[in-house]
Amino acid sequence: MPELSELIVFALALIAAGVVSGLLAGLFGVGGGAILVPVFYQVYGLLGVSDAVRTHVAVGTSLAIIVPTSIRSFRAHKARGAVDMDVLRGWALSIPVGVVAAALIAAYVSGAELRGIFAVLSMLIAIRMFLNRQSWRLGDDLPKGAINAGAGFGIGLFSGLMGVGGGVLSNLWMTLFGRSVHQSVATASGVGVLISIPGLIGYVWAGWGEPFLPPFSTGFVNWITVALVMPMTLIVAPYGVRLAHALDKRQLEIGFGLFLTVVSIRFFVSLL
Repeated sequence: MPELSELIVFALALIAAGVVSGLLAGLFGVGGGAILVPVFYQVYGLLGVSDAVRTHVAVGTSLAIIVPTSIRSFRAHKARGAVDMDVLRGWALSIPVGVVAAALIAAYVSGAELRGIFAVLSMLIAIRMFLNRQSWRLGDDLPKGAINAGAGFGIGLFSGLMGVGGGVLSNLWMTLFGRSVHQSVATASGVGVLISIPGLIGYVWAGWGEPFLPPFSTGFVNWITVALVMPMTLIVAPYGVRLAHALDKRQLEIGFGLFLTVVSIRFFVSLL
């Protein structure tokens, strides 16, 4: 058993992660899972949680925490009229289907392979944000029908497997088709809602009856972690929204690029 002092340090780390997660949710339209998952993974390792379920619980718990964070961030952005509701309606089915698929295959997919894919994708998006090349577009407006639905499925699938709110991928898709960073960030908060709710349900179902789960877990969701981190994300998220709307387009692009670079480097390091 770890010493009490170690538990206190890691509890404080969880609370700090909740603060940063909430800020990122409002500022960039992401759920903060890119920060929460590796922190949870380390904490569960300290507490002796089995490697057989450790990553799964980290991902499932991250998605559970993203539920209220994304809802609050979405409502704040929507109140400012910044959310493209037509885009969200177009993804209302395909994103949740992708998340459910992620929950079904999570136990069979290599975490290292997924981290590698996410690291490469994050770095490519960051490079685009830094260079700000307007020519890096696939079109002047988002496609309709099957193409956009397929993009929604992909966003839901990869976000569900990584325990993130989908802001990174939906931001990429929207900005490649000429949408502003501010609108993409605001709409991404709604994407977080479409991902986190079915993700929570899916990971509870996928882990139901699994052995070696930590105490107070329902499937792959640990409610002690949720109780520590969730209040911080709820308190801080609206401040991130205010900051997002106070920055100009270029500042938001650079900030988002820096965030993605940090995420990418962390995943690359985890593969060494």
